[in-house]
Amino acid sequence: MKKTGISKIVAFIFLLLMAFIWIVPVLYTSITSFKSEADIQTNAFTILPINWVIGNYQDVLFDNTSAPVAKWFMNSLIISVSQTILVLVIVSLAAYAYSRMKFKGRDAIFVFLMATMMFPAVVNLIPLYNIVDKLGWVNNYLAAIVPGAAGVFNIFLVRQFMKGIPMDFDESARVDGASDFQIFLKLILPLIKPVLTVVALFTFTASWNDFLWPSIVFNDVEKMPITPGLQLLQGMYALDVAHALTGALVAIVPTFILYLFTQKYFMESLSLSSGVKG
Repeated sequence: MKKTGISKIVAFIFLLLMAFIWIVPVLYTSITSFKSEADIQTNAFTILPINWVIGNYQDVLFDNTSAPVAKWFMNSLIISVSQTILVLVIVSLAAYAYSRMKFKGRDAIFVFLMATMMFPAVVNLIPLYNIVDKLGWVNNYLAAIVPGAAGVFNIFLVRQFMKGIPMDFDESARVDGASDFQIFLKLILPLIKPVLTVVALFTFTASWNDFLWPSIVFNDVEKMPITPGLQLLQGMYALDVAHALTGALVAIVPTFILYLFTQKYFMESLSLSSGVKG
């Protein structure tokens, strides 16, 4: 009992330390975004602003002459939401095929698919850009949406979750005359909502935070997502720390709100999928 109690205390201290490491930069950014640049330069080590200002947010959100942050924000929103919807459709259908349907070479194809995860994504950048360029998608939303629509890890995650659903459900539905698509749509899809919510959370967050690929396929400032746009914001405001931190804070708002609304399903899916057999 004493060892268990000590273990809990150590685990609590460790988690508290990790939470502190993650939260402090966010709090510092939030507070500093309400400081003037002069306040930051002269009172860098003070926690609270001497004079609270909202001018940084007005400049970042409404001054589109040099840095169209509001436009970047909408671009990211369109790209992330569109990619998330596309991923949910493709991944759920693929996972259903690999877990519920029987066809020749199914397991071999899936093993080959999993083997592709061993290759770093960066090796695909040049051929992927050539494909996007040939399709005329450079500076187009499709360049950021389509390439990430079929993530192997997401297919694996949903497939493992589906394998925990008894096949008796499918057989009973087939006896009643249901087709594979009807079984997927009316029977399986409602049961896998928790794991699809996690996939949606991961996909949206990854798409929203993606920096490298959008920086390659977008060179039109007006069409850029917000993450590569923040680099331009930092350059446009050179040593203006207040505006740079304000832009960074604006960029994390959607993913923070998304997590608040989906954390229940996220934890539920982790607890359920941990016991699913491979």
